[in-house]
Amino acid sequence: MHTPALLKEAVESLNVTSGDKFIDATFGEGGYSQEILRRGGKVLAIDLDRDQIQNLKSKIPNLKLIQGNFANVEEIAKENDFFPVAGVIFDLGLSMGQIENSGRGFSYKKTDEPLDMRIDAVNQTTAAADLIRQKSPTELYEVLAKNSEEIKSKIIAEEIKRGRKMESVGDLIGAIDRAVGFKSQSVYARIFQALRMEINHELDNLKRALAGASRILKKNGRIVVVSFHSLEDRIVKNFGKQYRFLNKKPYSKKLGLSFERSAKIRTIII
Repeated sequence: MHTPALLKEAVESLNVTSGDKFIDATFGEGGYSQEILRRGGKVLAIDLDRDQIQNLKSKIPNLKLIQGNFANVEEIAKENDFFPVAGVIFDLGLSMGQIENSGRGFSYKKTDEPLDMRIDAVNQTTAAADLIRQKSPTELYEVLAKNSEEIKSKIIAEEIKRGRKMESVGDLIGAIDRAVGFKSQSVYARIFQALRMEINHELDNLKRALAGASRILKKNGRIVVVSFHSLEDRIVKNFGKQYRFLNKKPYSKKLGLSFERSAKIRTIII
């Protein structure tokens, strides 16, 4: 199993106490759930990706693992009689397994994979290739600019919509190269991230998730969020202003990975 980059720091921020209930709202490959269980906590874990759940459900004992969207964390906790809880943890990055093995085009390095990017490939009907077909150049530019903050979003959107097919990762990489005029992994990463965030409604889901988590916490319960994007961090920061942060400044760390270059941890005490 892949170990999350900030596992130790995030779980310590969660302040796990033996016997208390915790929700791992983004199960991934189970790193956080395993560590919380090791420290004596009880865990309800949630993941949107059915493949992740099927692959790992039987490998971690004493774990309740639910397929669902973390935006519905409040409803899932109540349906499973798992509240109030002492803490909820969110890791907003993709797991290594999804990037390397899903076959859904999450990585710009997997040029033969389809341009899909759906985390829930069963219930989500619109893949990245569909979104590109459906949007006008202006609409696509707005998606890329909003979610990536990439300064070349306009010319990239125009090149993507120039008429060539956009069905594979390689097709999208080719369009980005033609628009920018050179190969840039940082541009690839921002554009892929922008499309993935739009397809999976990640920013809207985060807002709903934070609000729902706040309603199922015990007094002085904690929400811990590991984020990898300035837009995600801004949402967490703004939400936390109505409560209080464990630390005035978030813990941050440069990762140096091709798909995630830096991460921040914010801990909100409700």
